Amino acid sequence: MRKCLYFYFAAVLAVAVTSCTAPRSVIHSGKVTPKGQFKAGFNMGGNIATEPLSQLDDITEAAVDAIANDEEVEYSQQIDVASRALVAYALDPVGTTFDFYLRYGVAERLDVGYKYATGVHVFDAMYQFMGPTGTPENPGVGDWYGSVGLQYSGQSSGIFDKLYLDKLIPVLEFSATRRDIVIPLVFSKSFGPEEEIGNISFGPVYNHTFIKYGFDPSKIVKDAAGEKVPLEGVFAKKNFPSFGLFVNGKIGFKYVYILPSLTMYYQDYGTYEFLEGKQSDFSGITIIPSIGLQANFGSGRGGRTR
Repeated sequence: MRKCLYFYFAAVLAVAVTSCTAPRSVIHSGKVTPKGQFKAGFNMGGNIATEPLSQLDDITEAAVDAIANDEEVEYSQQIDVASRALVAYALDPVGTTFDFYLRYGVAERLDVGYKYATGVHVFDAMYQFMGPTGTPENPGVGDWYGSVGLQYSGQSSGIFDKLYLDKLIPVLEFSATRRDIVIPLVFSKSFGPEEEIGNISFGPVYNHTFIKYGFDPSKIVKDAAGEKVPLEGVFAKKNFPSFGLFVNGKIGFKYVYILPSLTMYYQDYGTYEFLEGKQSDFSGITIIPSIGLQANFGSGRGGRTR
């Protein structure tokens, strides 16, 4: 029972802060932005990942403070627990998310977008391979759409800025950079001509993460033949795939819409190296709910293609 209470405390703490992570929720429909038209909006959501939460469950803020306040820290199991928590959080930061975005239809079946997500810069493009490319004023034939996208994001700092784990970084001298590529396959059903009053969208999504991380803990020492010596650092590169499913909707009329979304991933993060030759395996499920507001503007030059 006590273990469960600690887990829920960790979950509440995690979702109470803003997570600096690339958005992996899928809010797109199968219909891309019509040529010459813009879409702008913002989303609020959460990144709820089981593996980081389970690692946070094993470390308390008091333990973090005890480690961080010592000028010299002796290597112990507590250091291993703290190290695992840092890496797990870097693999899948837990917390709330907030982003702004702008999309533009550059061609009849192609749009591009930029998103600023809590300190992370995100670029993407979507290609529509199925369905009409018109507008509500000049609709095409059909109400089913399909598109495929490619999203890239990268971050090298700020992952821990809003969580008490940031106190451990000067002690363990932990660093991490990550790059994410997201490929969604989106199918959608229009409500009204050319999604005039909204749509429902669904499909699979693939994500691949590339991460570099390291520990260079000059403050952490161990006993060697009666002397206190610093631990050797650890530096590694890893990458792992994530497989997911999503469903989202768009509800509104012509110019302004509400966008609820739910995306879920499973990932086997792989095996990671730690101090003193220790290794740990990580895997888990990530649930990403979000809700946003979107506005359409611009003349648009969609045709009546099938």
